[in-house]
Amino acid sequence: MKTALILVDIQNDYFPGGSMELVGMNLASQNSQHLLDHFRSNKLPTFHIQHFFEADSNEPFFIRGTEGVEIHEIVKPLPGETVIPKNYPNSFRETTLLDQLKEAEIEQLVICGAMSHMCIDATTRAAADLGFKCKVVHDACATRDLVFGNETIIAQDVHGAFMHALGVAYADVISLSDFS
Repeated sequence: MKTALILVDIQNDYFPGGSMELVGMNLASQNSQHLLDHFRSNKLPTFHIQHFFEADSNEPFFIRGTEGVEIHEIVKPLPGETVIPKNYPNSFRETTLLDQLKEAEIEQLVICGAMSHMCIDATTRAAADLGFKCKVVHDACATRDLVFGNETIIAQDVHGAFMHALGVAYADVISLSDFS
């Protein structure tokens, strides 16, 4: 089965000092780098997804033209690697991702990046609905604390809930050590 790696939004704003710092982003990006190294050394296709917001948006991060929007150095694309810009959580929405995956005859996706509860979730569900077999490497993904009502849900619980939900019907949710 022809497989591709999808690295979602591993961008500077999610790292310490960024405009939308995530819990565990350093570890998630290191694990993503291991996946990327595996795909590169085996000459397998990789797709870097880069989220952009316009300066006039209400979002305080991933603003076009800022350092925060850049893909982090740890997984920086090499010349010739595909970078797909997006403006929505779902990496397929109004992008060329589906066309490029079909052109490359990809059947299976390995997905990593951020945020677990938003873009990883939306992208994985869309990919599964489009017929791709998906693997989400849970320890190569990160999220943040969320507030619902008057309650703070810690990042670990947010991450666990979303990984569980994806694992029920949309993906094989695995650890980096279980990746093969």
